[in-house]
Amino acid sequence: MKAFIKPILIGLFFMSCGTGNIEVLADIPSSLKETSAIEKINGSDILWVIQDAGNSNHLYGLSLEGDIVKVITIINGENIDWEDLTSDSEGNIYIGDFGNNEKNRTNFTIYKVPNPENVKSSTNASLINFKLPEGTDSIDFESFFLYKGNFYVFSKNSKKCELFKVPNKAGNHIASYISKVKLKGKHTKVTSADINNDGNIVVLLNHNKLWKLTGYSNDDFFNGNIEALKFEHNSQKEGINLVNNNLVFITDELEKSHGGNIYSFSLD
Repeated sequence: MKAFIKPILIGLFFMSCGTGNIEVLADIPSSLKETSAIEKINGSDILWVIQDAGNSNHLYGLSLEGDIVKVITIINGENIDWEDLTSDSEGNIYIGDFGNNEKNRTNFTIYKVPNPENVKSSTNASLINFKLPEGTDSIDFESFFLYKGNFYVFSKNSKKCELFKVPNKAGNHIASYISKVKLKGKHTKVTSADINNDGNIVVLLNHNKLWKLTGYSNDDFFNGNIEALKFEHNSQKEGINLVNNNLVFITDELEKSHGGNIYSFSLD
């Protein structure tokens, strides 16, 4: 979602090694085996990551080389199932606690972490809570982003991907249903999402591909063009961040000796 790359970041691209058409930029420390998101705040070189269900309530800052440079405890945060990260233009990070593998949750939370770059080791977050519209079955979510004052949350489902909207305001909310789409082919569960600064490119992540969404109108991101871009590489990819209109960063979980990396992938 960020529209620039500093020289040190460009240098990493030239040093990276290829895995199919996806490039390995850095290893994630083995202590972070279940990385479920990646987010880069505009104007910063820190890569923020979290781990999902069963892990601590920590937000981790990584260097571009993959080293842990900051650990922030969210004092009032419980990691029921942290699944994705997004940020705003003021440098705040948002943690999506809406994973729901058993499909038994009725309450979901988004934690707003105020400017983590300025936090030493711990902080309280603002809570944005939401429920699904009345009559909606419980849904598993792993993906969201912030756009024009609202969060857009995407379901993880093999038959259809459903899109909901939640206002970026502290308090309790009922999510608004927008639309759904049946993504083509096998392996269609969406594990992370992002949007570019101009709001005209959306990316949705899967383990072996991403979908690039363009040409949509308003905030119904499914009503335009949907292009599948394959990685030629399969792993448990859980986090995606649009660095600029042509490049994404991706993270995957560590499984035995495979994965646990930060990757780059070109959308061209």
